Amino acid sequence: MSVTVTPGDPLSPEARALLGASAAMMMDRYPAEVNYSMAPEDLDDPRIQFFLAMSGGQAIGCAALATRDGYGEIKSMFVAPEARGLGAGAALMQALEAFAREKGLPILRLETGPDLISACALYEREGFAIRGPFGDYLDDPLSRFYEKPLRA
Repeated sequence: MSVTVTPGDPLSPEARALLGASAAMMMDRYPAEVNYSMAPEDLDDPRIQFFLAMSGGQAIGCAALATRDGYGEIKSMFVAPEARGLGAGAALMQALEAFAREKGLPILRLETGPDLISACALYEREGFAIRGPFGDYLDDPLSRFYEKPLRA
């Protein structure tokens, strides 16, 4: 099955289901003080572009790009467990990068959990390198930080 990525509404039922599954997974793995999941309402912001990955007419993944001062931050990246391996993660990353380039952002950054092995592998395949904390994040062994400079 092919995967397409389109701008989406974080308040839609499909997005809420994906974001809820993501938040539940993160709450199972990490304590609340280092869980940076965003609610759908928080993603409904003019400074954030939300995307849905679709396959066979179903929403199978999501991600958002928050425009920060001097960089773009990837948020709420999630692919439904039953859809993993279809290329949705890579398709979402390509859409996020294309949008960041359109906005003229020079760099992408993200925070994830170090035990999210598949996610970390995806980020590294997409050219992201480990870096230290950024923005309001604290240095914590339960967080891993990445960045990718965008070349024109």
